[in-house]
Amino acid sequence: MRYTQTTLKKLEELFGELDYAVRYEKGSFQSGYCIVESRKIAVVNKFFDTEARINCLLEILNKLEFDPAALSEKSRELVGKWQNGSGQ
Repeated sequence: MRYTQTTLKKLEELFGELDYAVRYEKGSFQSGYCIVESRKIAVVNKFFDTEARINCLLEILNKLEFDPAALSEKSRELVGKWQNGSGQ
C-alpha cells in the first residue's frame, strides 16, 4: 500500500459512507486514536504523519462492524484490498 494523501482521502471518504466523521485532534490517546461509537466519530492524533493516520484508520476500519453492501462498489473493492493486505 502506498501511504499518500490520496489513500488517506479515499479512507476518509469510505468512513463518510459509513456515516463516521474523521477528525484530527490532539489528545492523549493510548493507541493514537479513539472511537466515539455513540456519535460515529473517529478521532486520530493530529500530530501523526500521513502513514500513521492511514494505519490508524485501517485499524479502526477492521474493528467496525458494517454491511459492505452499504458501500459503493469502488469502496467495497478498496476495503477488500486493504483487509487482504494487498494495498492500493
